[in-house]
Amino acid sequence: MTPVPLYVCTDDLHGGRWTTLTGGGRQWLWRRPGTRRDEVRPGDPFVDAGGLEECLPTVRGAPDHGDIWSRPWRNTGAGSATIERPEFTLTRRLTDSSGVVVADYRLQADPGYRFVWAAHALLDLSPAARLDAPAGTPVRLYPEAATLLRPERWPAGSAWLCAPWPTPAGLPLERLGPDDGTALGAVLLDCPRVRVIDGADRLTLHLECDSQPRSTALWRNLRGWPTDAPYRSIGVEAMLGRVFDLAEAGPDDAAQVPSAGEVTWRLTLAAHRRRSAGHPG
Repeated sequence: MTPVPLYVCTDDLHGGRWTTLTGGGRQWLWRRPGTRRDEVRPGDPFVDAGGLEECLPTVRGAPDHGDIWSRPWRNTGAGSATIERPEFTLTRRLTDSSGVVVADYRLQADPGYRFVWAAHALLDLSPAARLDAPAGTPVRLYPEAATLLRPERWPAGSAWLCAPWPTPAGLPLERLGPDDGTALGAVLLDCPRVRVIDGADRLTLHLECDSQPRSTALWRNLRGWPTDAPYRSIGVEAMLGRVFDLAEAGPDDAAQVPSAGEVTWRLTLAAHRRRSAGHPG
């Protein structure tokens, strides 16, 4: 495997959104045109424009996709940007000079503040792509998956069903296509490192954070959502927490600010490409 240098661009004015993640002639981030994403104002419904959205302090729930994706961030130079809210201040520093994209975060808030954060990355992937994660990883399936299972399989009154990767409850979630008219969300619990495989290309996401729950969320929309005009979108999302909705978080399901008043974490993205047969070296 050969390393492929990655480069990133963001739009700090519009939610700190990552707009491009490129390397080796490939654009990894999916984009949906015509959404008027740049006209969004705080309080507006979520606009699914693609790219990578910063979701905090929740993903699902209220506000939908969190409170910061729709607000301007303040560019502080050297790849850094900050957003200040009444409950917290979040700072992000992005570097790609080594060919590996590194995003360093610092959240400052009152001790005890609970939150879920996700790097809501929508990826441009072929129907043959798959998600590689450790076999046996516990996966929380969300209720939209219930229609794909036998009625008796879903626990009555449960917010999710937990089963092991890669085929939780018999669903081959590692397959990211072809389109089949389904859409479902899942969280790979305590899984801070995954790899997307698409033909010869590999994209690895690795989340580092001490003393906080680290997971990977999956949104696999194979033209199953929205019902009136479905399209394809694949989200592979590094996450602090173990649930989509902060309101559903149990004692161990959300990140929590310690007595020092801040949490720091790092997301690393690296790309590789398989050598073709007969390639020298």
